[in-house]
Amino acid sequence: MSDDISDTTENVVGVLTAQIEAHFGVRMDQLKAAVSVARTANPDATDLVKWHRLLADSQAELDRAEDALLAALETQPSEVDNPTLGLAHRVNAAVAARDGRALVVRWLLDTDAPGKRDLAAERLARLSRAGRKGPAVQTSPPH
Repeated sequence: MSDDISDTTENVVGVLTAQIEAHFGVRMDQLKAAVSVARTANPDATDLVKWHRLLADSQAELDRAEDALLAALETQPSEVDNPTLGLAHRVNAAVAARDGRALVVRWLLDTDAPGKRDLAAERLARLSRAGRKGPAVQTSPPH
């Protein structure tokens, strides 16, 4: 894989990390430490740290999948065999997972994102803060 391509894919995590750091005004390691000490102090920070970790994990899986695919392709004759095709599917799945998690991080960073300012979002935030323990609707038939 050329260095240009790997630099681009690694930048997905790097760009979003920089945006998180700018949003909170601290380095990512400081934000992670603060969240680990006081998980409920800032739910936005807690969510972003969680999804950033998931994003970094999916980027690492993508890197491993790409490395395995490249190693397999280097040993292939002119036609690709089924195991190598399976590795290509693994790369595609890893890209989808990484990109989906990147979208969640971007959504969490966007204070004006759709669904964050409407009445339903406010109700959901109130309910999650209240720590409701029971189901939202009755789950068993009345007696």
